[in-house]
Amino acid sequence: MKFVAILLSLLLAGCAASPSKEVAPGGTLRVGIGVGPVPSAFWTTRDPASGEPRGVTVELARAMAKDLGVPLRLVAYANSGEVTDGGPKGEWDVAFMPVDDLRARMVDFGPAYYLTESTYLVAAGSPIRTLADVDRPGVRVAGVEGTTTARSAARSLKNNTVKTYRTADELFELMRSGNADAIALGRESLAGMQAKLPGSRILDGHFQATGTAVAVPKGRSAALVYVSGFVKKAKKDGTVRKALDSAGLKDSPVAP
Repeated sequence: MKFVAILLSLLLAGCAASPSKEVAPGGTLRVGIGVGPVPSAFWTTRDPASGEPRGVTVELARAMAKDLGVPLRLVAYANSGEVTDGGPKGEWDVAFMPVDDLRARMVDFGPAYYLTESTYLVAAGSPIRTLADVDRPGVRVAGVEGTTTARSAARSLKNNTVKTYRTADELFELMRSGNADAIALGRESLAGMQAKLPGSRILDGHFQATGTAVAVPKGRSAALVYVSGFVKKAKKDGTVRKALDSAGLKDSPVAP
């Protein structure tokens, strides 16, 4: 009996020391990421030379895979809604995305590593000056389909609607070509677009404030415990700060 007890304790210790079995049961950590035209705490961009995704979530994914001692595979999507949908389909093991109530019914969230504000970008010379101006009839508002930003923008508008598109690249082209009056995105993403659209302006204030957090598919409680601990540690030891800085987001604060 003593031998059995010792063996059992060793087995339990081995399980506790191998969170990879819970987080990445296939032996490779599959991380869902969004790829867009400009970087943010959620969006990655593609390296011009290699074509590979780079950005905050890529750095966090690499750190997590290293911590688990397993290979990493990035699963790229065109928007955060598609990332979310991939969880119930079993397409990824871990992902990072903005939090909202609809998503919380589809995936389980750990701690936020960044706090996101969403507002609008308007073109050079636009008469739109405030968030209230965006709600005037006839203003053409565009957002990315399936995103918490587009849903929040739609809820905030009483006299107007949000037309959605699959990618943030499409929003940029709409604004560049004069086919949208206001585009709804997170403030950091808008800052990247503003730099490419001379004279464009980001409106003060916000219609949404939420966290960007780590997530796992529903029903994987042990995995949620691990990723929650990983993010807490990554915020404390500077991993998140380094990832934001590397993406050019040096003025973006880490979530408390």
